[in-house]
Amino acid sequence: MPCAPACREIHFTLTRILSWKRVVIATLLGATCLLSGCEIIEKVPAKPKNERATSSGITLDVDPIMRGTVGAEAIMVGISPTVVRGYGIVVGLKGTGGRLMPAEVRASLLQEIARRGVADALRAELGMSPEQFLNSDDTAIVVVEGVVPPGAPKGSKFDLRVSALPGTDSTSLEGGRLYSCDLHPGPLLIGSRQAGIIASASGNVFINPFIEPGATARDTVNRLVGRILDGGIATKDIPVKLRLVNSSTSRARTIQSALNSVFPREPHQGRETAHGENADSIAITIPPSYRKRTEEFLQLLRHASLDISAPEANALAVRRALVANPGSAADACWRFKAIGKRALPVIQDLYDYPEEAPRLAALEAGAYLDDPTTADALLSMANDAQMTSRLSAIELLRKLGSNPRIDLALRVLLDDKEPDVRLASYETLVARKDPSIGRMSIDGKFEVDLVPSSQPMLYVSQSGKPKIAVFGEGIAIERPITLLAWSDRLIVRGDIDEDKLTVAYRYAPGAAQEVQQVPPQLSEFIPFLGHKTSVERPFPGLGLTYGETVGALHLLWRSGYLKTDFKAEQDRVLAAILRNQREDELDDRPELEPDVIEPARAADGTTADGSPSDLASIPSPTESPEPVASPLVPRDTVPR
Repeated sequence: MPCAPACREIHFTLTRILSWKRVVIATLLGATCLLSGCEIIEKVPAKPKNERATSSGITLDVDPIMRGTVGAEAIMVGISPTVVRGYGIVVGLKGTGGRLMPAEVRASLLQEIARRGVADALRAELGMSPEQFLNSDDTAIVVVEGVVPPGAPKGSKFDLRVSALPGTDSTSLEGGRLYSCDLHPGPLLIGSRQAGIIASASGNVFINPFIEPGATARDTVNRLVGRILDGGIATKDIPVKLRLVNSSTSRARTIQSALNSVFPREPHQGRETAHGENADSIAITIPPSYRKRTEEFLQLLRHASLDISAPEANALAVRRALVANPGSAADACWRFKAIGKRALPVIQDLYDYPEEAPRLAALEAGAYLDDPTTADALLSMANDAQMTSRLSAIELLRKLGSNPRIDLALRVLLDDKEPDVRLASYETLVARKDPSIGRMSIDGKFEVDLVPSSQPMLYVSQSGKPKIAVFGEGIAIERPITLLAWSDRLIVRGDIDEDKLTVAYRYAPGAAQEVQQVPPQLSEFIPFLGHKTSVERPFPGLGLTYGETVGALHLLWRSGYLKTDFKAEQDRVLAAILRNQREDELDDRPELEPDVIEPARAADGTTADGSPSDLASIPSPTESPEPVASPLVPRDTVPR
């Protein structure tokens, strides 16, 4: 034992020597590998993810009416709309494009053209090199913006806003077409600094033809900003996850089981609706039946009850909480919807409740659940309530099943003195596929609806599906008329005793003038503006774009030749972009995680999933491809 201290000292010294030698050897090996490019050093494997229940650090203030729901146990990640942006090229302009752009943007676009392998297509179809293409007066470089809906599955469509770069020498985007470009979430950056690609954009540019409030200039239309209706498409699923407030494997399983019972797997659905990842997180798959209603699905999911064995008891508890606190009406309504038809016996006596908030919550839930007994109360509100309640009731009527009494009542409301009531009734009748609304498709570019009404009015959509609705039968352009528009490219003349108008039109300044005649009734004049004469369809037409057609109608209205109201949708694209762009947009967003990568493109311009690159086929500057369509959304008034 006396030698023990000496032995320990010798052991400590040898250990230090061996450790020092290992460090030297490892350093020499590392240097050798760096010089030779070898990879013989074994890497430390990634630390396995801890699956044990831990505190998530999330605090949640739960309204009493939400107790016992998914929303009381977890927060949703990825449910905010995602603002996406990118640089794009608009082609097909009539000498109104420009070449001025920042050097880094030019370099990025040239790199993109080379990456997509379309330089040869440019030379073959347009006789231009990529540099000449960007410098052409028939092209313009634009900023493309859009808002991807929360939880949007791959293939979902959305509207876009396009604007010329600041300081550009472009003068107008009218009549142009944006060909395919990539869109990234977050701020507009260049190169590898951008987040992953989650959407693409393409389509016809629609210039807002309406006068700007307070403007006094002769031409008050901003032709450097436009929109593309339904021109954005999600290129990947936008993931949604539930993050538990208190990590618990058993609780995660309970939530997963409840959701999969309420939303069972549908045909062509890859996996269960709720898929537990660990004690903290549950991945959500949007069922196919909700692909176009993702926001609705996410609300139903959040308000779903964890205890699905007693739906009537759950509905009764929600009803009591609603009556006690009418301020929770919105959550109560979604809870009733999530419970389903078993909630109807509990809420039906609220349809005539004296207090408005509980009554509207019950009626909305009942209409959503297709309860025919809501019809009487909703029709009464549509006729006699305050304006906000009237419009809400009319919108809810579209959710009810076939009922001739509802359709007849809505047709009467098409004659209402309030324009908003007429519009709401029209939109509900369209949603209910009422045969009283006549419809024409103008060369697939846009639709014209003929609406029976004693109150003349024009309504145009500015998002989703391009559409013009004409309220009233036999509405005609006033005569005598002499209208000169667009630097005299469009001239409309007609005397009071003439049956037809004479229309002279030049496709571009200096082009030959075409002179045609057309009846003054809008039911024939509007199709004439949009139709392009062809061998297959030889009747007269100018072949204008949707934006040009709306612009011509708006000018006729402003000039006093159309004695009607003129209504148009609000610019919902810009409003959504401004509402959803936030500095913390990139924080904690699963759709922006590193696994988001750009799909590889083959030499033929297709992506890995076989979808075409669109840049592989450059349209001629004189072509005017057809716009696409999407659902109708609410509108706003155009000021006189």
